[in-house]
Amino acid sequence: MRVRANGSIAYNRHPMNSLELPVSIQDPINAQILAVSEDRIQGFLPDPMGEIARLSGLDVGVVIERIGAMLKAGTIRRVRQTLMATNLARGALVAWVVDPEKLNAAFEWMSQHDPFSGHVVIRSTDGQTAGSIYRLWTTLKVPQGYSLQKHGELLCKITGAERFLLMPAKRLFALGVGHVRRRGMEPGSKSDELADVIDTEIVELTPREWDVLTEVKREFTPEELSENLWRPRAAAAGVPLEEFLRTARSLNDRGVIGRFSTFLEHVKPLSTGERVTKFNALFHWAVPKGREIDAGRQVGRFHIMTHAYWREGGDEFANVNIMGVAHGTDKNVVLAHKAAIDAYLAEIGIPVSYTNVFWGGRSEIKPSEIAPKAYEEWCRSQGVDPSTMKD
Repeated sequence: MRVRANGSIAYNRHPMNSLELPVSIQDPINAQILAVSEDRIQGFLPDPMGEIARLSGLDVGVVIERIGAMLKAGTIRRVRQTLMATNLARGALVAWVVDPEKLNAAFEWMSQHDPFSGHVVIRSTDGQTAGSIYRLWTTLKVPQGYSLQKHGELLCKITGAERFLLMPAKRLFALGVGHVRRRGMEPGSKSDELADVIDTEIVELTPREWDVLTEVKREFTPEELSENLWRPRAAAAGVPLEEFLRTARSLNDRGVIGRFSTFLEHVKPLSTGERVTKFNALFHWAVPKGREIDAGRQVGRFHIMTHAYWREGGDEFANVNIMGVAHGTDKNVVLAHKAAIDAYLAEIGIPVSYTNVFWGGRSEIKPSEIAPKAYEEWCRSQGVDPSTMKD
């Protein structure tokens, strides 16, 4: 397999049948698929590839071929069923104070050696503002029964980070990427409806359910893509297919399954030379106590927002309590989107005492591991008794 200069990939599907498929996100068919596959396949489905085909108006064989080609070329960085991990494991957005000379090393260690740190991003502000000393930002999740605080303290010892601030999500209002369909979106574009409020209550699972969930969430290789995605996964879990599907549907009904998604690289150039996005902006707003859900539902209705949460930043972040993420290829356009949200909040009478933007630079985006067995194995690999990391 190799990527050509025109953004196509050549590979042999059969020994005597050479196929060339475009892998650029600008290709009309790929864009048609990605507009659906990034974030519109919600929940657990027996045949997600078939649903992508139905919603994109394409043949399922074409969908499987194109997604497979883009995955092989690195245009798509992963294909997987996501989880509502906030309902399965304790988690937080974490801001770290790290000596500038140690910053890149800390980034590399957390991104490469800590499977429980997901999004790892070096951020900066457009000036010295509240919290600007916190340059390293991560998402962190630990399995039920384990301590976020102790995990953070362990990471400080390993990386030399000076201190950290845990900001768990109290509520979620938007959660979905969809970079391709957001391209060219006008500032101020929003839904007619308020964003839903997503709770973060922890759901407990049985060992059998964890076996199924572990296979549900595992990333797919290009060779695994088919109309029968779950049959091999059921076999790997040691569970009959019907039981596997039944259990996955039950987990979906209990709110722990997210979306089936094809993830594009956020910032790094693709193998075709394209950039999906260039600017990753973490927006902060401080609204009056008691208005957090009102404000979050308003912010979350804006189409540009890939994430929106109620998180408490405390005194070091001027008591920010609403946070959200937006992406774009032009910084001024990203700021125009934020200005539209700011103006709307003022228009509807939600006062904002403080607001800011933390811009993402170097980043590594990966799903956080949440399985209890994996956590125990990781602790031992670090010379740590897992029992000492419990609450």
